[in-house]
Amino acid sequence: MKPIVRSLLETDLYKFTMWQALLHRHPDAQTEYAFVCRNQPAYPLAELKGDVERELDHLCQMTFAEDELDYLRGLRFIKSDFVDFLTLFRFQRKFITVDTDGPTLKIEAKGPLVHVMGFEIYVLYIVNELYFRRFDQQAALDEGRKRLGAKIALLKQTAGESACRHPFEFFDFGVRRRFSAVWQDEVVGTLAEAVPEYFKGTSNVYLAKKYNLVPIGTMAHEYLQAFQSFGVRLRDFQKAALEDWVQEYRGELGTALTDVVGMDAFLADFDLYFAKLFDGLRHDSGDPFVWGEKALAHYATLRIDARTKRLVFSDGLDLPKALALHRHFANRTMTGFGIGTNLSNDTPIPALNIVMKLMSCNGQPVAKLSDSAGKTLCKDTTFLAYLGQVFHHCAT
Repeated sequence: MKPIVRSLLETDLYKFTMWQALLHRHPDAQTEYAFVCRNQPAYPLAELKGDVERELDHLCQMTFAEDELDYLRGLRFIKSDFVDFLTLFRFQRKFITVDTDGPTLKIEAKGPLVHVMGFEIYVLYIVNELYFRRFDQQAALDEGRKRLGAKIALLKQTAGESACRHPFEFFDFGVRRRFSAVWQDEVVGTLAEAVPEYFKGTSNVYLAKKYNLVPIGTMAHEYLQAFQSFGVRLRDFQKAALEDWVQEYRGELGTALTDVVGMDAFLADFDLYFAKLFDGLRHDSGDPFVWGEKALAHYATLRIDARTKRLVFSDGLDLPKALALHRHFANRTMTGFGIGTNLSNDTPIPALNIVMKLMSCNGQPVAKLSDSAGKTLCKDTTFLAYLGQVFHHCAT
């Protein structure tokens, strides 16, 4: 069978954008990432250990092709010295280990941040594809095509009916939890052809290049979490992360992630300066309607016209929920919707809820205090309690 990773370009865009910013400003940081499965798989993931090892061996032999590097150079926010770095880059196998603990699959990446942060997305879709290969592929994809057809029919029927000021736009965010590479490829290609008026891009850089789509993404939780260890006062880590982003991108990639320590704590730091510099906000935990209302109220308090800003929703979305959010908010602000699992892994087989999260940086624990139950992740309960105290947030 062909290796699962087809190209080093096949990862989320925000891995490259965070990578560039951290390489330029914190190249010496040392980190630890850990793989976690949040739900109960149909069979023990530990059984995949040997296959995962072989796929990682292959990954660590890969380099970027010249046409891939040229593509990255053509993105206006990617700098030439970062592409020069990628020209030389190769993953080092010594920085990632695979083990088991009973039925549990354990994958850990430890080493320089600018080296090991790239492992995450590849690891997740390697595990996913190996897992789903054990099921009836044809039956799953037959049903997947039916469901994809129903999504397209729903879009054509309802998305254009609204009298909202701003049009409905959505993106594929499904690379990390996809059923397979072939299926995500088919989904993205089908949507790009069938509903280009609504489907506006993908986070998968390889597929964005292949289908001439807009690559979508700015920052993830790991970027802001890393600043909890970068020598600033803990209370100020969000401001430091946002300021570094502004200095790196000078107005590009202006969507800020809000839920590393909860929306309320984020808005306390998102003052007039940042609110004017960033184009909008991204939701990834908590009630999206409540979150959106808080965002609009904050812009109103700052006397900023929210119709010039964008709210991007990306937490466990399906199309009906995205359409409902659009109807609720689109007369007051621009919206965007990143849909992941429900596009790239909507089959009769229950999807895995897997993540690979930053656990420590520079020898210190880091954490996310989610607004959704079950999403908080930290090995050090003392640090988690301290972080919650600093930001007046109870871990969920």
